[in-house]
Amino acid sequence: LGSVVAYFTSAKFLLYLGHALSTWGDRMWHFAVSVFLVELYGNSLLLTAVYGLVVAGSVLLLGALIGDWVDKNSRLKVAQTSLVVQNTSVILCGIILMIIFLFKTQLLTLYHGWLLTMCYILVITIANIANLASTATAITIQRDWIVVVAGEDRSKLADMNATIRRIDQLTNILAPMAVGQIMTFGSPMIGCGFISGWNLVSMCVEYLLLWKVYQKTPTLALKSAKVEESELKQLNVKKESEMKPAEGVQLIVEKDVTSFEPQEEKEVGCAARIAEPFITFRDGWVSYYNQPVFLAGMGLAFLYMTVLGFDCITTGYAYTQGLSGSVLSLLMGASAVTGIMGTVAFTWLRRKCGLVRTGLISGVAQFACLVLCVISVFMPGSPMDLTVSPFADISARLFETEPLPTIASPEVNPEVVLATGMLNLLNGSAPPAISDPEMSPEPVPLLSVSLLFAGVIAARVGLWSFDLTVTQLLQENVVESERGIINGVQNSMNYLLDLLHFIMVILAPNPEAFGLLVLISVSFVAMGHIMYFRFAQKSLGKQLFICCTPDPKAVSDSSPPGNTSTV
Repeated sequence: LGSVVAYFTSAKFLLYLGHALSTWGDRMWHFAVSVFLVELYGNSLLLTAVYGLVVAGSVLLLGALIGDWVDKNSRLKVAQTSLVVQNTSVILCGIILMIIFLFKTQLLTLYHGWLLTMCYILVITIANIANLASTATAITIQRDWIVVVAGEDRSKLADMNATIRRIDQLTNILAPMAVGQIMTFGSPMIGCGFISGWNLVSMCVEYLLLWKVYQKTPTLALKSAKVEESELKQLNVKKESEMKPAEGVQLIVEKDVTSFEPQEEKEVGCAARIAEPFITFRDGWVSYYNQPVFLAGMGLAFLYMTVLGFDCITTGYAYTQGLSGSVLSLLMGASAVTGIMGTVAFTWLRRKCGLVRTGLISGVAQFACLVLCVISVFMPGSPMDLTVSPFADISARLFETEPLPTIASPEVNPEVVLATGMLNLLNGSAPPAISDPEMSPEPVPLLSVSLLFAGVIAARVGLWSFDLTVTQLLQENVVESERGIINGVQNSMNYLLDLLHFIMVILAPNPEAFGLLVLISVSFVAMGHIMYFRFAQKSLGKQLFICCTPDPKAVSDSSPPGNTSTV
């Protein structure tokens, strides 16, 4: 009994609990926001694509700066600040969306509809702030805190990483199901209220849990800060005439880090302050490029250039194809189950084959499953039609000077509001192939859609195993003083490729082009795994092709490329 109590009061369990609460709120919000945007805008994917574009672009530009902020400030301050900002932003978004759902008809008539447009912009802006705060939380907890709590035991680190991912997948099952049922059998407005209430309560509990974990792990109060300027590890900008700091690595008590910052800021001129974010951005990307696991990180990033995942684009696409929130949440739950299988496969393969080979096997498994998605493009019922220009719809909106006839529901008429071409682009009507009553869903298209989602769901096994592999490679091979900025740049790379797939959807939002996007997505997944193969080849050398055998020191093959003597 004592051991059970000790486990449930340990820092590791409290970290799991706080992560579970956080991801529950995140999954509900990420699932619901895409459906909300589609529901508000006449079943068009355009608004969800704009939202995704803004989110991806923000992390791309600010990822290194967020990581630098994580490195420079105390762990507790970073975790608590990002927690409060994230949850507060989601609560505000929920309140604004409730107002829009309640008074949309009235908002359309006020100021020629500009007030409603400003509400859309405000929702996307605040949701973007929430995502940036969530990025900071993920970096500090999943890339830093977990490493400190695990200590020097790499096997324990692998188990904790796998447990964190299992929590992610379990919340993927339960959270979307909960909010999906509420939205289906209640209303979108009730769903907004539920999500806002959850985040308010969860924020308070998570805040206390973070404090408890911090108290139970004294090493979290110490941070290794490398101050060698020549290696670009010290990212505080100083004029060349200033005295260079002492070289080496030193342990700094976190409360002392912040106490020195005001003195440094007084010595920095205005020009240096303006240039600091740009120099930090540059130094972060240069440092990322020089990392031994650069190719592995790039391989993971390329997997984000895809429409074959349960993000807002795929969720919105399925929603426009006639799938209800309830059915869609069940599909997401099924993908979470296969994701959990991927975490189990990761721990088993790592013990049997080693960390680097686990990534190779996972990549092959993922790509094999995605072949089903390729086949679905050519099956009966697939909306792909290469005779229809994928850019015709966007071109018409860019240069349209007259309002387009609406095909959305009678009460939703954006064209009454906005007549110019660019505003029609941002507030366009739904694609005719989706909203036209004469083209309502038929039984035949289910074959193509079924194969598509079967491939996406099955591929999650290899995807999550590969994700865990690259995550641990970054944890083991990046020095503590650079964890924040390197993982910030990694997030930027992920969002850079994510940004491209949102741009594709914005340029080709019609369903006839979705099959082409599927083929492009599979191609980028293949390129990502080729990059990882190159990394593994450098890391393992000639032993890359040796059959997997049980090895109690399997973790040793996660050493940087070029070091093949420890495999």
